[in-house]
Amino acid sequence: MSGTHTGVPSVLAHELPRPVPADELAACPVGDVFRRVGDKWSMLLVILLGGRPHRYNELHRAVEGISQRMLTRTLRGLEADGLVRREVHPTVPPAVEYSLTPLGRTLLEPLSALADWAVRHGTEIDEARSRHAAGSGAPSP
Repeated sequence: MSGTHTGVPSVLAHELPRPVPADELAACPVGDVFRRVGDKWSMLLVILLGGRPHRYNELHRAVEGISQRMLTRTLRGLEADGLVRREVHPTVPPAVEYSLTPLGRTLLEPLSALADWAVRHGTEIDEARSRHAAGSGAPSP
């Protein structure tokens, strides 16, 4: 919330240009973060790692349906963003452990707020989808 816009959500505190320039949209840090946490696996991995560090195989077993390739790709993306730390322990064979970085830990609070909102309003969203599908002739999800 901005100091001059008391009570206004921060996403509404500034007027967007119309139309929104494509290069500005592509460079927007908010969209970039939403693309990361909005993919199929990232948010789940951040939540799992928020509880405690995990070894690679623990994560693979903990997430039904994720391929090894996608798990590796998602962890690398989270690591590149500075959200996840990959630590190789000098054992035979080497043990690799993943944990949240301090920056990754700061993501837990806004993710929790979004998750709480989704649980609180899930029924309303389902009902709206059903009404929409009934009115448009489209199949209900």
